[in-house]
Amino acid sequence: MKLHVKGDISSVEEGLKLIARNLNIELSLEGYPIQVKNQPGPLKAANQNGQGEITFEKPIHFFRALGLWVENNRKNSEFAVTESPQFSMSGVMLDASRNAVPTVGEIKKLLEKMAVIGLDSLMLYTEDTYEVKEHPYFGYMRGRYTTEELRTCDRYARQLGIEMIPCIQTLGHLREALKWNYASGIRDTDDILLVDEPETYEFLENCIRAASEAYGTKRIHIGMDETFQLGLGQYLVKHGYRNHIQIMNRHLQKVVEITEKYGYKPMIWSDMYFPLFPKDSTFRDETGQIREEILAGIPADVELVYWNYYRKEQEVYEKDFQHHKELGKMPIFAGGAWTWNGMVPNYGKAIATTEAAMAACKKEGIKEVFVTLWGDNGAETPFSAAYPILQLFAEHTYHPVVMPEQTAERFAFCCGGHFDDFMMLKLLDETPGVMKDNMNTSMTSKVALFQDILIGLYDENIRGLELGEHYRNLVPELEMARLRNPEWEDLFGFYEQMARVLSVKTELGLQLKEAYDQNDVEEVRSILPKLDWIQSNVDDLRKRHRNIWFSAYKPFGWEVIDIRYGGVITRIDSVKYRINEWLEGRLARIEELEEQRLRHDGPWETVEGLVGGNIYHRIVTAGSFSL
Repeated sequence: MKLHVKGDISSVEEGLKLIARNLNIELSLEGYPIQVKNQPGPLKAANQNGQGEITFEKPIHFFRALGLWVENNRKNSEFAVTESPQFSMSGVMLDASRNAVPTVGEIKKLLEKMAVIGLDSLMLYTEDTYEVKEHPYFGYMRGRYTTEELRTCDRYARQLGIEMIPCIQTLGHLREALKWNYASGIRDTDDILLVDEPETYEFLENCIRAASEAYGTKRIHIGMDETFQLGLGQYLVKHGYRNHIQIMNRHLQKVVEITEKYGYKPMIWSDMYFPLFPKDSTFRDETGQIREEILAGIPADVELVYWNYYRKEQEVYEKDFQHHKELGKMPIFAGGAWTWNGMVPNYGKAIATTEAAMAACKKEGIKEVFVTLWGDNGAETPFSAAYPILQLFAEHTYHPVVMPEQTAERFAFCCGGHFDDFMMLKLLDETPGVMKDNMNTSMTSKVALFQDILIGLYDENIRGLELGEHYRNLVPELEMARLRNPEWEDLFGFYEQMARVLSVKTELGLQLKEAYDQNDVEEVRSILPKLDWIQSNVDDLRKRHRNIWFSAYKPFGWEVIDIRYGGVITRIDSVKYRINEWLEGRLARIEELEEQRLRHDGPWETVEGLVGGNIYHRIVTAGSFSL
């Protein structure tokens, strides 16, 4: 389609050229005319009497409106679509700190999609994966971004009306940065900085300066979440016990002095202030108000980011927003796309929590929101699988109420996929034995893929659930989904192969144990060719996963996933060896199969509606990898 976009386009002209291909349009003076107006108010996309019209306030509204114009023009000759933004900022936080660092090219693709769907900010969460020249071991061999790479992304984002905001850590979550000897003098615990140490603030200034050299924004996210052991390591030895709120406030004030020096307005995760909120909190006075000296210790210019991706009850979010307002601040809200559930996204929980949270945000007058794409414990789920949830966040950004079919229709246009087919992926985890929407975050597919066939730590958890049949039935469904979504063929092909592997592997440990207990030699022997099949098909799964990884991420970090797949393949060699030793009479007993199977009793398995979920090393062994 040829379009002649004219009028108030000076602020969007460069970005328009960038996303023309994304929208399958050609910009031409001979094209169909669209008159553009840049003015306050809602965005509008219309076509009437042979003339197109787009009205926008912020550049991001123009790009969304242009997408709406193209989409509606394919369906009707005349139309008028008006949308009123519900938030002043709505964006994405992308985890680049676990073991998966997206390439510059992949970030550009994400930015283009964000522009079309209408999300206006991107935070790259970088604990140690950005260049700090004074500290060569900071992010060493972890795929860290160079300053120029981040500048390239930042420039690209600005052309598309998107603000890139550095998202770093200045207190905790720094295990990978602090593991080297250079950090011995600034380390409190293995992942928390040593507060009140001059060397710590020299280090942090180097980090904040590095961010300022890479990004053009004046906003910065400085982290400070989940530092539950704050003051209990080297700090305790040097200074004795101090209340963590007091340590937190004192450290925050010192870090804010540095951010102010570089012209930044900082924000932090707010969870370390949660102990202030209960009505019986010791931090409240006799009138029930948070004590004034506590409030005075929180720097006035620091914004608080309230994160919650766990609850489906709207009132929970409303109450927490009200608590944050007690601190004298309107919080920013961070929801979650649940890309960190294991091998597949947990769409059920992501949608349930997003719907509740967005309704609460609108009711409580929250103005800024973003959705997080974490990559906990290996970044095994491709982050592109989060696009349906990004679309949902975007629809809530422009509408008071959002219907499912509305999100699906927009996703088909913006991202080239069938929403219902993507929702099918959650069935790899949301299996028999798992509650609706997987609210207790079962990682069934991860457990089934990586658990050892001889050890079978999760065999009792899956007994009687007929998961093999569940996955067998899912294979042809995912095959059809792959054919229906040609733009997403690699992603669906990967998950189709995963279902195929799990259809055989998931219950094989149970079958082997039962045959061995009954001394059924022939049945045990019949398992050997299945083990060969699993080895071959797990390797095929690994290669499919590898293709997706290297198309989106830097190579650093793939070694973690290679080792996990390799563990499955190599262990099967040992399983065959142990079985053959027994079958051929060289082994009187297979000790691993002599052990009684117990239900996995780890911390994730104490709730209902969950088959199993854990970090990798607790799935594959009851022993230890490193001690």
